[in-house]
Order: sequence, then C-alpha cells, then structure tokens
Amino acid sequence: MTPITPGMVLLTFLVFCRIGGCLMLMPGFGSQRIPMQVRLFLAVAITLALAPLIVPIVEGDLSKATVPTVVQLIASETLIGAMIGVMARLFFLALQFMGTAATMLIGYPGTPDSPIEESEPAPAIATLLTLTATVLLFTLGLHVEVMRALIASYSVMSVTDLYNPQFGLAKVTDAASDSFLLIAQLLAPFLAYSLIINFLFGIMNKLTPVIPVYFISAPFVMAGGLLLLYFTFSEALTLFVSGFQSFLANG
Repeated sequence: MTPITPGMVLLTFLVFCRIGGCLMLMPGFGSQRIPMQVRLFLAVAITLALAPLIVPIVEGDLSKATVPTVVQLIASETLIGAMIGVMARLFFLALQFMGTAATMLIGYPGTPDSPIEESEPAPAIATLLTLTATVLLFTLGLHVEVMRALIASYSVMSVTDLYNPQFGLAKVTDAASDSFLLIAQLLAPFLAYSLIINFLFGIMNKLTPVIPVYFISAPFVMAGGLLLLYFTFSEALTLFVSGFQSFLANG
C-alpha cells in the first residue's frame, strides 16, 4: 500500500490541474450545456481514477517544493491540459466550419439555429454535424482514448517540466493543420457541386437572359445539395471520427 505523503497529494493535485484544463475545453466534456459543478465532479473523479496510474510514473519529489515553484507547476499543468483540450476542440471547430461552408455552397438558408454544443447559434447543418460527432465521441468510446492520451502526455511532458510555449504552439498548429486538411477533403464534394451547378446555371442565364434563372434555380440547387448531404453524411462522419481517433492515438 502506497503511503499518502505531502508530495503525493501535490502530485495528485497537479494531475487534477492537467485533467481539469483538458476537460474544460474538450468537446463533449466542456460543453456549455453541462453544469459547471458536474464538470468539476467529473474532473475530480477522473483524477482519482487515473492518479494511481500517473503518479508512479512521474519523476521527482515535490514534497519540499517552494511556494513559487508550486504556483509555476500549477499554471504549467493547467496550460498543458488546456493545450490538449484545444487541440481536440480544433477538430470539432473545423467540422462546424465545414457545416457552415456547406450551408453556403448548397444555397441552404443560413439562418442560425439554436446552439447545442457551442454557445453561439450556428446553421442547422453545422449543428447537425457537430452534435452527431459529439454523440459518436461517447458511443464509440473515444472519450476513453482521451484519457489514454492524457496518460501518454506524461511521457512527453512530465509534471516537473514547465510548459514550453513554443512546443505548445507547434502542437496546436499541427492539430489545426491536420483538422482543416481533413475537413477540406470532406468538403470537396460540396465545393465541386457548387462550382458545377452554378456554372451550368450561369450558362443557362446567358442563353436565356429574359428568364430570371437565378431565382428559379435556387430551389433546385438547394435540393441537389441536400441530396448530396444525404449520401455523404455517413461517410463524412466516418472519416472524421477515424481522423480524430488517429489524432488521439498519435497526436
């Protein structure tokens, strides 16, 4: 049985700082729809569950650490956890961007819908994509992969190592690049559809200048776009979840 020492208590609290900073911004866990007390209790529960796995692999004895050092470590661990949460949230922000862009490309009315995952209203397609992806995050067990990523982060950034802004910025930049590259691939069918359909109706407008082709074509463009969304919705989310899972495993 491991004795409870002041150093172990401090290490456990530092683990809580990293996990709490991550869950504060992690998709699903950090949603505005979850009460703050629930998120706090969830962070405490996960910390107590993971502390026996993390504390033994953490090097260094912090029982004699000074107050300024402890404050630096608390700030460092919170920033590291927030960095991991931001990297994961970037994927969902990119997916929301895809929904907003697809809404514009297919001519769907862009009236903002009621916010569900985020705090600000978003188009209906963007809300549908992000909400479905959030549900898949839990139903496919990716939230467990998040916990594994947190444990693996200690092999790269130990508790005794202070937060490196340059390293954090590089990791966030890589996550943003990977997420928007993935979303660009998923958005390609809508971009190609928008270019082709508007080009065809532009030619038709030139051939029949008397007829207001633009107003006539709007329902057909939107209907074709929604039909394209129907056939690509499942595959797009499958590829998104696969890319997000790969990020959690290798990011």
